[in-house]
Amino acid sequence: MADLSTAARTVVERCLAIKPGENVFVVCDPTRVEIAQSLHAAAIDARADAIYTVLPPRPERGTEPPPTVAASFAACDVFLAPCLPSLSHTKARKAASDAGARGATLPGVEQDMFARLMSAEFEQMARRSGAVAELLTHADDAHFTCPKGSDIFFELRGRSAIADAGDLTARAAFGNLPCGECFVSPSGGSGTFVGTTIGHFGLELGEVRLAVENGRLTGVDAPGQRFVDHLDAFGPDGRHLAELGVGTNDRAQLTGNLLEDEKILGTVHVAFGASAGIGGTVSVPVHEDVVVVDPTLTIGGTTVVENGVYVLD
Repeated sequence: MADLSTAARTVVERCLAIKPGENVFVVCDPTRVEIAQSLHAAAIDARADAIYTVLPPRPERGTEPPPTVAASFAACDVFLAPCLPSLSHTKARKAASDAGARGATLPGVEQDMFARLMSAEFEQMARRSGAVAELLTHADDAHFTCPKGSDIFFELRGRSAIADAGDLTARAAFGNLPCGECFVSPSGGSGTFVGTTIGHFGLELGEVRLAVENGRLTGVDAPGQRFVDHLDAFGPDGRHLAELGVGTNDRAQLTGNLLEDEKILGTVHVAFGASAGIGGTVSVPVHEDVVVVDPTLTIGGTTVVENGVYVLD
């Protein structure tokens, strides 16, 4: 597929700036072999020393890869992981980043999504993500509402935000691809919000109302009980308030695939579970995002999104 090849070249040449001779590791699951092969081919074209391997998916998200895969992470200069369960919040990925490797995870990526979202206007997306990151890093708090009844506050003191706009060229840089968001791990938060895309369940559960108190998920209405049961399977820290994110990619659209939905320009998302990899303190083998559509978001008193429209452009 020509579009798939073009997207892979964008990843290799623009996002990661892979150099001749670098050790590149691509790991995928069996349903994403074509994407992995396109990334591998683009890395070979860049004259990198690239390999790829297939990792059968596990039923639970966020679990550690086998030792052989972890060793490959530890030995590489660049990693790319189009696989589900996500490897974003694993010790293996974090150890690779801590050792200086740069790379991206692509959990749940599909071919059409990959080609479409990677054709976004990167400079504009980077400006949006950087502007939101600046606000999240320096503000004491954030707040969003939505027409469905969301009303939740987040404490941000002492936390630094990350702009995920596809620039992964620096040593130890890490992010999701396709890109287009900004996120922070709050130090606390309380309120309620109504999610449309619910973690790996996508649109299956319908709209779900979630309650948060003192940085923990405390309850949901009936349609969301399966989501809470999933988090509780990983212990008490599964309910930890892990992330507040803002979508900045204008090519993203609502599909039920979290990887795309959380990037939609004018949306926000809230995650529970692991936060240590993004500036928080909790390590647990689960990280589930919930996407909120049509929010009005203020960060430190500055309105960023109004009724689902990004207003900082």
